[in-house]
Amino acid sequence: MKRSGVTEPFSREKVMSGVRKACQGRPVTDADLALLAQSVEEAVRQTGSSQVDANDIGLAILGPLRDLDEVAYLRFASVYRAFDSLEDFESAIGQLRADHATDPHRAATDPESASDTLGR
Repeated sequence: MKRSGVTEPFSREKVMSGVRKACQGRPVTDADLALLAQSVEEAVRQTGSSQVDANDIGLAILGPLRDLDEVAYLRFASVYRAFDSLEDFESAIGQLRADHATDPHRAATDPESASDTLGR
């Protein structure tokens, strides 16, 4: 259900299309986007509700997108959450850095976070 009250069926392709824009120029494949859309659809179906707000679908996208590509996540979140200042970006980046600091696996597998841990 959209904000306007209009209802439409869930569409994996629509999820992929919206996320694809955030992933432009990033090392994300169509297969990655298909898996993300599948994950979002499963999360939506697990709610058990016959109608889900479009806002909830956007929230369901954020987690898997963040795991897939943090730059794409920031792009998507900046539009979805209507960032309107540098502070909004700084806050989101700060949260990503804090999560890297508390997740040793992520820091060990992500070269960017390893340099962040070294005080970059």
